[in-house]
Amino acid sequence: MKTPKSFFSFRQQVLLIASFALLVGCTTMSCSSDDSEGQQTPVVNPPTPPADDPINVNAGIGDARDISSFDLVAEMGVGWNLGNSFDVTSRDKTLWGNPLPDKAYIDAVKAMGFETLRIPVTWGFHQQVNAPYTIEANYLDEVKEVVDYGFQNKMHVIINVHHDNSWVVPSAAEAAQTKERLVSLWTQVATKFKPYNDSLIFETLNEPRLEGIPEEWTGGTPEGREYINEFHQVAVDAIRATGGNNEKRHLMLTTWAASTVPAAMDDLVIPNNDQKVIISLHTYFPWPFAGEASVSWGSIQDKLELESELDKVQQKWIVEENRPVILGEWGTISDNAIAERLDYAEFYAKEAAERDLLTIVWDDGGMFKLYDRHSENWTYGNIASTIVNASN
Repeated sequence: MKTPKSFFSFRQQVLLIASFALLVGCTTMSCSSDDSEGQQTPVVNPPTPPADDPINVNAGIGDARDISSFDLVAEMGVGWNLGNSFDVTSRDKTLWGNPLPDKAYIDAVKAMGFETLRIPVTWGFHQQVNAPYTIEANYLDEVKEVVDYGFQNKMHVIINVHHDNSWVVPSAAEAAQTKERLVSLWTQVATKFKPYNDSLIFETLNEPRLEGIPEEWTGGTPEGREYINEFHQVAVDAIRATGGNNEKRHLMLTTWAASTVPAAMDDLVIPNNDQKVIISLHTYFPWPFAGEASVSWGSIQDKLELESELDKVQQKWIVEENRPVILGEWGTISDNAIAERLDYAEFYAKEAAERDLLTIVWDDGGMFKLYDRHSENWTYGNIASTIVNASN
């Protein structure tokens, strides 16, 4: 709901006018330098309203609207991943090289033009390994704090179950306990965030798969895909059972390993034919370029093949199944030539947007880094701005 003009105090109006002036000023001069590539990238960090201002109080709190998932995705806007942070597979969330999350990151991401924040979360190192599988209260609070950073920036926010493959195991020996633990986890998470409106999205699993098998990254096995359907079923049922806003909350469900392999997409079953489900897929396509930097990219054939990959996703889910899609991870590593990365970013973002596929770029602060969380500056601001502009 939009805030009526009379809702703002004189002090708030002054803040808003100052923010606008800063934005205008940054269109005519460089606000920050992209020192990695010698290019200038405007980065605007508008002043944050005081915590007691109405504009900043209870951000994200309120009644969930009864809107379609297509309508929600249409309003979300291009996204950015806070990767290698809460999803670190250790109690030490700085182990993979990033400092603990700070509001300055999210402010900078929003100022760059990203409208959706995906927060990958690994829960297992902060959850009892046996029933009742209680999640540490302070960890839930830490996740909530960063969710609030997103809402204070008027973003849509996604939280998920990420890198918990040590106990989310789609096998006959492990499936029963996995389901029991998932029910407990999502009941606790959904209850914690029940006051939040439909701007908060739950993603039940990230890249569920059986690790170490030959089919791990090629669509999985029929048996494994069926177990993943069962995992989604119990997670969705647990979330809906908590009531309130969670009855209308939009959920993201993924295939085996978030794969676009036809068998993986064909075997995904939507629990209860739930109408507030968004399909979540990852496509670092082609991987030898995006993830390995072992080939170059940019020929006419390269672009035709990427178009075909996106066409496949659009045809299957939007056209045939009438389900919206979020490409929750994509991007390129820094070992690739910057000119090729820029060309790829522009082409991928533009072509995905033309097919109504919402993209959320992967930023892990490492090989896929766009924003440096230590210096709090954009290392590859030119790529970030290219993605935002092409998506729009």
